[in-house]
Amino acid sequence: MNGSEILDYAREAVYVMLLMAGPLMVVALLVGLIIALFQALTQIQEMTLVFVPKIVAIFFALILFLPFMSATLATFMVKTMENIVQVGGTL
Repeated sequence: MNGSEILDYAREAVYVMLLMAGPLMVVALLVGLIIALFQALTQIQEMTLVFVPKIVAIFFALILFLPFMSATLATFMVKTMENIVQVGGTL
């Protein structure tokens, strides 16, 4: 493998990482914004109010996005194994 192939592989790994974490982070951001808006409108300044709804929302988002996340990770893993076999065959 040369330097450009390694950089392409690293770029794809970062992209897969963003695809894996992105949906859960967006859900956490939206729930946090909704709770913050609710706190601002009602003037309830309880610091622990955010945690339970955010954990529940992330849990349901994880259940919802798990098939997509596992397919993405499996595809990346297959490509990784093919690269390992290809590089191992040239040694």
